Amino acid sequence: MTAQDDIFTAAEIRTRARNVLAQDDPAGVFARNGDQMPSDFELNPGTKYASGAVLKPAAVLVPIINKTSHASVLLTQRSQHLPTHAGQVSFPGGKIDAQDKTPLEAALRETEEEVGLARDFVEILGFLDPYETGTGYRILPVVGLIEPGFTLQAEPGEVDEIFEVPLAHLMSPENHEIHARTFSGVERRFHAMAYENRFIWGATAGILKNLYNRLYRV
Repeated sequence: MTAQDDIFTAAEIRTRARNVLAQDDPAGVFARNGDQMPSDFELNPGTKYASGAVLKPAAVLVPIINKTSHASVLLTQRSQHLPTHAGQVSFPGGKIDAQDKTPLEAALRETEEEVGLARDFVEILGFLDPYETGTGYRILPVVGLIEPGFTLQAEPGEVDEIFEVPLAHLMSPENHEIHARTFSGVERRFHAMAYENRFIWGATAGILKNLYNRLYRV
C-alpha cells in the first residue's frame, strides 16, 4: 500500500470525517439561509432562488464501502422511467417524509428501500453541508462507512443499476470537471466526474466535490 492509498483506509476516513463533519443530525438545516451552502448555483451566479423560497427537504446517504484494497463509493443509476432525473447517477436517498423523525432516518430508510442496504451495516461518520439543487431541493448528505457482509437488491421502479467507484478516483482533483449544457434556453454550468462508462454530474458530482473539499483538499 502506498502513502497515497493510506488516506483512503477506513481508519483515515473515520479520522478525517469526524474532525470536520457535523456529528449531530443538524437542527434547522432546512430553515436557515442558504447563501453559503454548496449548490447548483455556485457555477451560475445570478440564478439563485428568490429570497424566502421554500425548498423541499431531502436526505441522501454517501456510502463509502470499507474494502481491504481500497474504499469505494456506492452509487445508483436511476430508472429510465422516472418522471424526474431519469437515468442519472445518484446517491441512495430522497425526500424526507412525514414519518421520518430526522434527515438521518430519511436517508437510511430511502437507502433500504432503493438498494436493500440494511442500516446495521452503516457506520455514520457525519453530515456534509446541505446542498441546494436547481430543481427545488435542499439535500442533507449523510456520510456513512459501509462494512462488508451486506447484500443489495435494487428497487426496479427506481433503480436500474447499483455500482461502485473508487473513492480515490472521486477524490482526485484531476477528475473534477466543469461542463455546460443548455436547459430551457439557458446555458448552465455544472460539476461532473467521469469513470469508465459512467457520467456523474449535477447535484451528485457537487456533493462529491464538497466531500473532497471537506476531507481531502489541502
